[in-house]
Amino acid sequence: MEQTEISFENLLKAVAFLSDQIAEIKQLVTSQNSTSEVEKRIPIDIDAASKIIGKAKPTIYTLVRERKIPCYKNGKKLYFFEDELMAWISSGKRKTILEIEEDAEKSYRKKHL
Repeated sequence: MEQTEISFENLLKAVAFLSDQIAEIKQLVTSQNSTSEVEKRIPIDIDAASKIIGKAKPTIYTLVRERKIPCYKNGKKLYFFEDELMAWISSGKRKTILEIEEDAEKSYRKKHL
């Protein structure tokens, strides 16, 4: 539909046109979201995992054996997902001295006030 003056007579056509356009936009957004989610979940092997987390392969095998690192095993091959490895790295954050002091202060206030 071309850009024209919308009058009462062609109002139904304009609404139908806009409805079609919205449906197309929804379809594009949905297909784009599903494509980006699939791209994030590509499994990687132990070599790529060792580069991501910066540890040697024997160390990774030890972490897998101790069930300390997220992994998937299909037959004799190990698979990892990059987003899970990054989350695993983030979960091991150590508190700074400032954060420890703040926690101690909150705990003290809770007990004594």
